[in-house]
Amino acid sequence: MRRVVVTGMGMINAVGNDKESSFKAICDGVCGIDTITLFDPSDYSAKIAGEVKDFDPATVMAPKEVKKADRFIHLGLKAAQEAMADANLPEDTDMERFGISAGSGIGGLPSIEKNSIIIETRGPRKISPFFIPGALVNMLGGFVSIEHGTKGPNLSSVTACAAGTHAISEAVKTIMCNGAEKMLVVSAECAITGAGVGGFAAMKALSTNNENPKSASRPFDADRDGFVMGEGAAALILEVYEDAVARGANIYGEIIGFGESGDASHITTPSLDGPARAMKAAYKMAGEPKLDYVNAHGTSTPINDKNETAAVKDLLGGKENCPPMSSIKGQIGHCLGAAGGIEAVTCLMAMRDGIIPPTINYTTPDENCDLDVVPNTSRKAELNVVMSNSFGFGGTNGVLIFKKI
Repeated sequence: MRRVVVTGMGMINAVGNDKESSFKAICDGVCGIDTITLFDPSDYSAKIAGEVKDFDPATVMAPKEVKKADRFIHLGLKAAQEAMADANLPEDTDMERFGISAGSGIGGLPSIEKNSIIIETRGPRKISPFFIPGALVNMLGGFVSIEHGTKGPNLSSVTACAAGTHAISEAVKTIMCNGAEKMLVVSAECAITGAGVGGFAAMKALSTNNENPKSASRPFDADRDGFVMGEGAAALILEVYEDAVARGANIYGEIIGFGESGDASHITTPSLDGPARAMKAAYKMAGEPKLDYVNAHGTSTPINDKNETAAVKDLLGGKENCPPMSSIKGQIGHCLGAAGGIEAVTCLMAMRDGIIPPTINYTTPDENCDLDVVPNTSRKAELNVVMSNSFGFGGTNGVLIFKKI
């Protein structure tokens, strides 16, 4: 199998509109969660979210084109543009061997909600002709492909909160199997709408600590009461290792393992077995290396954080063998289908800079979450191999392992 490396990255989230400012803020423990402004949350039990700030979609699309795409596509275009510029690909890149792998958990929920209201209040003839092509999940990859001229495989993963991670593993498989030489992976989500927040709140999945938004998302803390929704996007350029070396590319890291599994258990409640099997598959593929850091799915929900802790201990043979494990969802919220992409970029930048992002808002230890979660303050460390976890509704799990080169 061919070796696959990352040579360009971009991201946007609640604490920054590019990868460098985002990563610095994440490591500084900055929290981007606040009262929702994208709609009026007054009547909702959960009124807080991690919104992207100061973003004008007209900076990534012609103003007259903006209405043709949902906000998640706008955010994805922003991340993809940054990643492409970062990769500094040669002008003679074979675009027929350059593909797209996109991911989103829900896609154009704002457009779906808006046009559903139009149907009820103004009738079906008033539906926007841009509704369907602007809301479909695969149109994230479609818009990005059109902008950058990629003509290789155009794939999409729609696997809830594992979509961003699965988009990366699908791209790796494509390159390993000689389906492309390069892949642009982009994951994006914008589900902070009345339907999105109301739906998750109805499931009792969201934190209702509305009076304290900056401390509402508290992964692994005993007082956690649910996740906080976030939005954002990430993009990574993947290519064959030998090609990257030959052109003198900046290599952030190599993807040496990936694992996927299904819980076959419950539509929303995560299991311990499913995530554990995904970790074991990735770990085995990677050659069972010494892990220096685990970027946890760490949602700040009672069951996930407990199960994930147990699964990591099971993987590595006990607490004493486990490396530091932190979650960045306290800073940016849970970005659903974009979470895995954002966290992959974070892992690679952590390796680059030798720093472990903190788990913020950690004040009360939970005996069921007893690993070193890097509480509240980032930590300098030599990171050569890191693992990133993503688990989604429906019992869909994805794990990636990166190695510094």
